[in-house]
Amino acid sequence: MKSTFSRILTAVAIALLAALLLIGIFFQILVRDYLTDTAVDALKSDGEVLVELVQAAYSGAPITDRNFNVALTVASSVSGADAVFCDASGRLVLCAQSPMGCEHQGMQLGQDYLEKVFSTGCATDTGVVQGLYPERRYVVGLPIINEQTGVRIGVIIVSTPMEDTLAVLQKISEIFVFVSILVVLLAVCLMTLFVRQQSKPLKDMANAARAFGHGELTARVETEGNHTQEVEELALAFNNMAASLQKSEYQRQEFVANVSHELKTPMTTIAGYVDGILDGTIPKEKERQYLQVVSDETKRLNRLVRSMLDISRLQDQQGIPEEQKTRFDVEEALGQVLISFEQKIEEKKLQVQVDMPEHPVFALAHQDYITQVLYNLLDNAVKFCPEGGALELRIRESSGKVYVSVSNEGQTIPAQELPLVFDRFHKIDKSRSQNRDSWGLGLYIVKTIVSAHGENISVDSRDGKTTFAFTLPRVN
Repeated sequence: MKSTFSRILTAVAIALLAALLLIGIFFQILVRDYLTDTAVDALKSDGEVLVELVQAAYSGAPITDRNFNVALTVASSVSGADAVFCDASGRLVLCAQSPMGCEHQGMQLGQDYLEKVFSTGCATDTGVVQGLYPERRYVVGLPIINEQTGVRIGVIIVSTPMEDTLAVLQKISEIFVFVSILVVLLAVCLMTLFVRQQSKPLKDMANAARAFGHGELTARVETEGNHTQEVEELALAFNNMAASLQKSEYQRQEFVANVSHELKTPMTTIAGYVDGILDGTIPKEKERQYLQVVSDETKRLNRLVRSMLDISRLQDQQGIPEEQKTRFDVEEALGQVLISFEQKIEEKKLQVQVDMPEHPVFALAHQDYITQVLYNLLDNAVKFCPEGGALELRIRESSGKVYVSVSNEGQTIPAQELPLVFDRFHKIDKSRSQNRDSWGLGLYIVKTIVSAHGENISVDSRDGKTTFAFTLPRVN
């Protein structure tokens, strides 16, 4: 498997080589065209001078005149180009480098090339001139015509070797290859340092994830350093995820421990009493009494299982579906719940104060769930309110919300306990024996239901008064 480092390095190297190759090709083409144009322009200029010289000689003296031959040789030597003169039929008459005669004299030009020179006024070619020069050359052919009569006199062919141009191109290629290799090596070194620096936090993150997967829940990624914004955001996201998973794992462990603890006592009680009845340890006349205890403990276990199923169902839904919400009167729902606590309220001689609008207050929510919220809050209030104390129920409406609060007099909840009151299995009363009917799930269920509606719940406890308040969406 290729690493990120090798992938990036390979991609950059290929891209750099491709860029350098394209630059080299285009640069070679530009230089070659420039040198070719320069050489051809120089040959044209030299050829035009020789054409004027031939025209002058033709008008005053024969072409074979010695003075003309010497002048043609001098002009060719000054220009640095080789020149040959062919008559109108294409037969080579004079070579500027050998005015006294050379082996090429009498050579015949092809009629196609001859007509091309006369028809275009200037024929430009590159390559080997068969029979004249063995090397590749720039060749320019110019026609010579009598200006007075318009009669064709002949053709001047001016040429120069391409060796100088090819040598320049070869030198440029060598320099370019050397510079390219140097640039690629330098780029590879810089990219190696850069990519390793950039990939280090990713490797650290992989190591942290590996450690986290092996149970080291405190593993985190360093976020302080010269990292890019994307890597920094990824590290922060990983740390947040790790913290959330760590919290979830701790909650799971705490949940298992709490469930085990809560189930151990009633199950031990049930097992002990049943075994006592079966083996005759418990007298016959007391069997009914202990069977009632077994029945009560079984019902408590049933309530625990039902509560946990309700919580699981709400959490699986991830919110209350809109089709399950109905419009109902919150005042009527609270009144019905209050009636169900009438006996307990009278037994403790509690004073109930109700503050509600005189008109119905409608909310859009799951009525059964909200009734359960009201029941749990009122049950808590009655349970922790001292004998002869006061309960306060309040409903008010504002800005599209219904505000419901349940208050009771009693012992103030310590400030450090307030953030924990909605946690699973958390009991404000630390003595479990004082409140055997409580599992510490009531307020957790309340929080889960209210949150499932997208609403908020809060608790406030001060000066011997505790208030739980939550919101609901109000409708007309």
